Amino acid sequence: MADYAIPALTEDVELRETPDLAPGCTAHLKPFVAAPAHQEPLGFPGELVPDWESKAIARMGELLGKYRSLQVYLDACVKCGACTDKCHYFLGTGDPKNMPVARQDLMRAVYRRHFTPAGKMFPKLVGAKDLTKEVLDDWYSYYHQCSQCRRCSVFCPQGIDTAEISMAARDIMDHIGLGQKYSNEIIGKVHKIGNNLGLPEPALADTLEGLEEDVKDDTGHDVKFPLDVEGADVLLVTPSADFFAEPHVDGLIGYAKVFHQAGVSWTLSSHASEAANFAMFIGSYEQMHKIANRIRQAAIDLKVKRIVFGECGHAWRVAYSFLNTLAGPWDFLDPKYPVPQHILEFTYDLIKRGGITLDREANTGMTLTFHDSCNVARGSRMGDFAGGQFVIPREVIKASVPKFVDMHPDTIHDKTFCCGGGGGLLTDDLIELRVKGAQPRVSALQQVVKEQGVTHMAAICAICKSQFTKVLPQYGMEMEMVVSVHQLVSKAIRLGGND
Repeated sequence: MADYAIPALTEDVELRETPDLAPGCTAHLKPFVAAPAHQEPLGFPGELVPDWESKAIARMGELLGKYRSLQVYLDACVKCGACTDKCHYFLGTGDPKNMPVARQDLMRAVYRRHFTPAGKMFPKLVGAKDLTKEVLDDWYSYYHQCSQCRRCSVFCPQGIDTAEISMAARDIMDHIGLGQKYSNEIIGKVHKIGNNLGLPEPALADTLEGLEEDVKDDTGHDVKFPLDVEGADVLLVTPSADFFAEPHVDGLIGYAKVFHQAGVSWTLSSHASEAANFAMFIGSYEQMHKIANRIRQAAIDLKVKRIVFGECGHAWRVAYSFLNTLAGPWDFLDPKYPVPQHILEFTYDLIKRGGITLDREANTGMTLTFHDSCNVARGSRMGDFAGGQFVIPREVIKASVPKFVDMHPDTIHDKTFCCGGGGGLLTDDLIELRVKGAQPRVSALQQVVKEQGVTHMAAICAICKSQFTKVLPQYGMEMEMVVSVHQLVSKAIRLGGND
């Protein structure tokens, strides 16, 4: 049993009420602090530096000079309240510092004190504050209670992006030796080995060989899971959770079946076997660049024609929005294909032109809904038309299952609620926050379960899948409700002849 109260689900999502305020109720929630072994390989101080305040202010000044948007966001807020009830963590906890405007103000107050004339001369009149240890503690707690989902930015009339402010705060804290263990340890593993799990090439090869045997036993077809094959058409870059965890691995099996049936040669890379880029969560362009360059090097070394990304929300945002500037140019790839391409775009194209055949009845008894992952919904697109990131996953699902229904319109597409575990918060140090932050999404799911008989929810993000399998049982739902989209494709695809 949890040693914290699990919030009640909202019976009618359309009539959702703002929670009662509970000041400071989540102040105790913070992730483990990174040890020197996690900080120093990334070039950050191993522990809080003695002159941390002056160095934090200096780093803030650097970021303000680098990113004009950051200063605009800190200057533009008019306290209109439009974002107040848009954060899933505020809705699940009632802590007012989880209101996006209040979370922003933790940095805005320090910014005004040191970078505006009024704050320097009349700090109390403009809400300006020094960066004291108490303020720093609030930064560490509440900037790690932001999953950087950007839902609040959809509703902000000024377009303020709280995610960018959270990223900046984490970057500043890293630079004074106050990093987060979970994200920084993972980034270090990618630099050293090539994936978040620290899975070396022999273990990866053995895992893929085992999957080939499993699929052969299950289908009778020799579906390959190639590794480090030079000259393949496609380099698949996918979240490392796809190599072992349920329901992720079922999605990987689906990718392999699609490539097999389409007759497209493909390969994974042991050098860059990870699609995820946790450096975005800590706001470090330098670390993002280093991780993205592993993918570039793998593509060059293996002489592939195109790069396809698997089902991972923030991996797709980094790929779609930043890959060209992080690791381009990609002029050595075949110009006929987009750089990058999502596996759903690949599969959707095959479905449209009859390159694969799907049998919906293979998933008989399933009624599906779909969770729009934040970084896909609000930070990227798919296909060559507006809103493709909403249409393409749903069309692939509809081609794979007998029945599909959407959740309440206020909780999907660009208004989607976060799973509650994004932004580098998918750690058991923060399980209370994760459970409470999932309340809005689970409420919308419960509504379609009760009213429309939904049996399963599909997701296209490794973090979302991991989060839901952990928190759904806390709300009395089965973890098996969560499926990968290509898990559905895997069951529905007809291998062999398409007639």
